[in-house]
Amino acid sequence: MITEIRKDAETRMGKCLEAFENHISKIRTGRAQPSILDSIQVDYYGAKTPLRQLANVVVEDARTLAVSVFDRSITAAVEKAIMTSDLGLNPMSAGSTIRVPLPPLTEERRKDLIKIVRGEAEQGRVSVRNVRRDANDKLKALLKDKEISEDEDRRSQDEIQKMTDIFIKKVDAALSEKEAELMDF
Repeated sequence: MITEIRKDAETRMGKCLEAFENHISKIRTGRAQPSILDSIQVDYYGAKTPLRQLANVVVEDARTLAVSVFDRSITAAVEKAIMTSDLGLNPMSAGSTIRVPLPPLTEERRKDLIKIVRGEAEQGRVSVRNVRRDANDKLKALLKDKEISEDEDRRSQDEIQKMTDIFIKKVDAALSEKEAELMDF
């Protein structure tokens, strides 16, 4: 019973870390990355479809993405979707290929992005702590029902706390890596 709670907590903490890393990967740095366009949805025959399913996105050079659309008839729709997204990008069409130049980041914008990343990191830490709280509540319920002893409860809570500390350190490491990447000129 205790090992199930511990494994569940570890799995959920891992998912919290994964979600945090996924969120910060979408935050634009100075370099072109295809993952920047992952959130874009294109109106394709009346249905919102992810850009990844309609086109191939590759890095052309350090500041340019090349989007090769599979169906030439939707090139304009893809271009419009990129333009209307909240990313602030201006695509240029050249046949079935759309070039998306990434403007250089100003220092002020970099500092704003760092604030956003720090906020995301705090959300990641809070979600890891919520998993710890849930696991500890389950342990207390077992203790109350006399299914485990007080020693087992204390030992398990200590192990869950150590696990929480490890995952929070991983969140902090990902945060410092992203901050360094953002401040890299």
